[in-house]
Order: sequence, then C-alpha cells, then structure tokens
Amino acid sequence: MSSPAPAARSTRKTQVGFVSSRSGDKSIKVTVAYKTPHPLYHKVVNRQTVLHVHDEANETRVGDKVEVMETRPLSRLKRWRVVAVLQKAIAAEGTAISEADVAAAVPTKTTKPAEAAPAAPTSA
Repeated sequence: MSSPAPAARSTRKTQVGFVSSRSGDKSIKVTVAYKTPHPLYHKVVNRQTVLHVHDEANETRVGDKVEVMETRPLSRLKRWRVVAVLQKAIAAEGTAISEADVAAAVPTKTTKPAEAAPAAPTSA
C-alpha cells in the first residue's frame, strides 16, 4: 500500500482576518469577523472568532490583514499558521516629545501663544 498522492489530500481551511495581538515569539492572535442572523429576531449580528496562529518569520504586526491556514496542533492552542500578509498596517513614526514642546504648541491660561499677542498701539 502506498500513501495517497498529495493531490488527493483534502484542502485545508483558510481564513482572512486581522492581527489583534502579538502574544509571544512566533505567536499572534488573529480576529476573524463575520455576520450571522439572530435565530429568533432575524437581525444581523456581528460576531468574531479569535484564532491562535503560528507566525514562523515574525513578520506580522498588530493591524495587519493576514491569511491563515489550518494545520496540525503546534501547541496547546495554536492550530493555524500564517500563509500570507495581505495588507500591512498603517504605522506612524513614533517620536517622543517633551513637555516643553507641548507647552509651546498648546496655549494655556497662563501662557499666550506668540501669534495671538496683541499688536502695540501706534499713535499718529
């Protein structure tokens, strides 16, 4: 008896979701949102499923849209792995600002901004 050909192997489930957390090295949580009708009231209800996913290359960040595939159990909770990063999250440059920068930009009761200072009266 030979083993079945790879083409005869059943296809694995894939899901598309957003990375909601980076919980550790090579581990992420992916949130998959879906809509379903309420059984009694028939209103469409938003639901979500959180998948524990293996990220071998540590290439994802929070907010990335990823495609994940079902796989063998990798740990107690991880049963999925990252197939592709479909869309990267928009990230802003993180720069630290000091209190002096904030005080110069935001007027308070005790400080007045330079452009709002009244002009000196001129007499003719």
